[in-house]
Amino acid sequence: MSDVLKDREQSYEAKMKLDEETKFKAEARRNKLVGLWVAEKFGLSEDEAKAYVKEVIAADFEEPGSDDVVRKIMADCAERRVGLTEEELKAEMERLYAVALDQIKNQYPDPLGSDHSKVGD
Repeated sequence: MSDVLKDREQSYEAKMKLDEETKFKAEARRNKLVGLWVAEKFGLSEDEAKAYVKEVIAADFEEPGSDDVVRKIMADCAERRVGLTEEELKAEMERLYAVALDQIKNQYPDPLGSDHSKVGD
C-alpha cells in the first residue's frame, strides 16, 4: 500500500475514533445534565440528585440508544406524579446534547490522545 493510501486510511480511522469518542462522551454528559434537570423537578437534595444522576447514567447501558433513559425517567415521573411528557423530555435531551457536545469539545481539545500520530508525521 502506498504511503498516501496508508496516510488516508489512518486519517479516516482517526476521524472515526474521534467521532465515536466524542459521541460517547457527549451522551454521557447529556445524561448527567438531564438527570440534574429532572432531579430539580423532583425537588431532590444535592446528595439525592447526585445519586439520581448515577441511576440515569446507568440506565443508558441497558440497550443501545436513549430509549432506556427515556423509559426510566418517564417511569420515575409517573411514580412521583411529576407532569412531564415524553416529548418535553426528548426535546430537553436534544437541547442538552448540544450543550454537552459543546462542553466536551471545549474540555477535550485533543481527544485522540497519543494513540494516533498526525497524518504525515
